[in-house]
Amino acid sequence: MPSTITYKANNIRTSSAIELVQWPIPSSNDESIGQAALIDNVFSVQTTRLLPSNTLKGSSLPYQAFNLGLHVGDCPERVKDNRRYLQSLLPVNTQIQWLNQVHGNEVVEISTISAESLTADAAITQEKNVCLAIMTADCLPILLASKSGNEIAAIHGGWRPLSANIIQNTITKMNTPTEDIYAWLGPCISKNAFEVGSEVKAQFVEQCDSFNCAFIATSTGKYLADLHKIAEIQLNTLGINAISTLPECTYTNTDKYYSYRKDSVTGRMATLICLL
Repeated sequence: MPSTITYKANNIRTSSAIELVQWPIPSSNDESIGQAALIDNVFSVQTTRLLPSNTLKGSSLPYQAFNLGLHVGDCPERVKDNRRYLQSLLPVNTQIQWLNQVHGNEVVEISTISAESLTADAAITQEKNVCLAIMTADCLPILLASKSGNEIAAIHGGWRPLSANIIQNTITKMNTPTEDIYAWLGPCISKNAFEVGSEVKAQFVEQCDSFNCAFIATSTGKYLADLHKIAEIQLNTLGINAISTLPECTYTNTDKYYSYRKDSVTGRMATLICLL
């Protein structure tokens, strides 16, 4: 298995609420993965549940404070205020394309922003000023970027989309050769907290025995699933070896992140990427 970088993202505007995404950059001899860095022409961030500014009122309990999901029962005006603040951090003239995520494997190619949320669990663009957004609260946010910084993708990596090959569907629609794609895997429910039934494991193992290592049996007859490992196996199989991760657990770190499995009624973080 190729090396994977683990790092702590640098903060944007000295805030722990919105963190810059960094990427794995191959070393000059291309034989190993070098230090994580930013890719030219790509702006990408990961939000938390923390309020990024004391000038922002933010969402009230149980969504406190920086909820970006309009579909979770929060006050719509509070969510819109949160989204407007996030929008203000983006490069000039850049707009966010939100998705209606349904835990499927549909991928949309974005050339212009739609005011309506598009039903899909992944998005691709080669256009500047189009910011792709994925919302999560335990699922795995996945970002892809070309080495040259001219094509990007954002993927909602819940176990259902992953088992339905959302990563492969996304890469198939991209114009970038797989050896020139960098991947970033964000915070999600960790392998120590994500208990699933045998039917979930079967959906992956029936595709490839390699997925066995992503599941650990428990004394109750269930399994602990590793979403990061599942995504890494799929990326490696497709020829993508330059991968960086931010492996913080959303379930055990609810002071910082939203967790649907832990709290049920809760907000959503966003992972954003755009071309400059």
